[in-house]
Amino acid sequence: MSETSIWRHYFQDEVDAAFLYSALAELTREEAERKTFRKLSEVEEKHAQRWRELMEQRGVKIGQGAPSLKARLMRWAARTFGPGFLKQVMLREEGLEVKVYLDLYQKSTREATRKLALDLAKDSARHAGQLGEESDPEPWHSVGAGGMLRNVVYGFNDGLTANFGLIAGVIGASTSDHIIIVTGLAGVIADALSMGSSGYLAAKSEREVFEYEKEMEAREILLMPEIEAEELALIYTTRGMEEEQARQLAAEVIADPDRALEEKVREELGISDSEISPMKEAWMTGIATAVGALIPIAPFLFLRGFPAIVLSFSASMLAHFAVGAVRSFFTGRSFWRSGFDMFIVGFGVAAVGYLLGELLLKYFL
Repeated sequence: MSETSIWRHYFQDEVDAAFLYSALAELTREEAERKTFRKLSEVEEKHAQRWRELMEQRGVKIGQGAPSLKARLMRWAARTFGPGFLKQVMLREEGLEVKVYLDLYQKSTREATRKLALDLAKDSARHAGQLGEESDPEPWHSVGAGGMLRNVVYGFNDGLTANFGLIAGVIGASTSDHIIIVTGLAGVIADALSMGSSGYLAAKSEREVFEYEKEMEAREILLMPEIEAEELALIYTTRGMEEEQARQLAAEVIADPDRALEEKVREELGISDSEISPMKEAWMTGIATAVGALIPIAPFLFLRGFPAIVLSFSASMLAHFAVGAVRSFFTGRSFWRSGFDMFIVGFGVAAVGYLLGELLLKYFL
């Protein structure tokens, strides 16, 4: 990749970051957080301007820049599922930018590029700190929305891929539309029940872990208040509070058992109660899985023979690309690369399923 291409990539990242911070400012309820996100958006716009100026000095025309398709989809997802997951994505991105810009600083031979990379690495480190401090005091609220979206996406992906392979295998073994439909619908039900029950058990286990940790912490506060106060004071000190002030605040908190428990669970364990019930988790994951699993079989409900096969394959491959692209929200990978990788996975699943179906028909049926 040429140096100009690298600059363009970084420029686009800054444009997207400014756009997404602005979206978070619109979606966030807390005024303090809203102000923080506005400031971060303004800083990212300045970063984009600095990349623009650097390129223009080298005779590269870049224009004002527009948010990428991935950034626009992330804003839509944040509006639909809540801003929690986007906060986590931006926090992760700021951390990655520190490493990327420091790497650029070390490798670049241009003094202007090195200076810019170092300045942006420092800004990204400060941004990560601000995001960590200014995020919702109940961390689960931030993680919860992301968890919900993640379960929907991965449930959809599981249903799509599993039933696509199943349908391809049946097509390879038989040309009967009736058998394909029955098998496909059975796959929809089996996948949905399997993923739904897994979601239920995962949420139930998470709640049980929370209750257990909370109970243990309550016992420690009751039996060892002095030690717990020292731990709280240490946490406050690491956040920049003066030692004496930290001790006074910790003693004040420990004096109130309910407040102490809430503070310890949040500050020391970093957990909070889940808003999503196991049953709700099961329904969300199960329905998402069923929707994904329906895509390969849906054409056979309206068409027959070769046209149904072509439409099923086309719809399933497009869906694989789409779900791969959406997964890039969580992995941080390129929107197009993640979509293409999932496209290849879908194609491989179909090919293996079809070949296995043919082998079964030839040697066992």
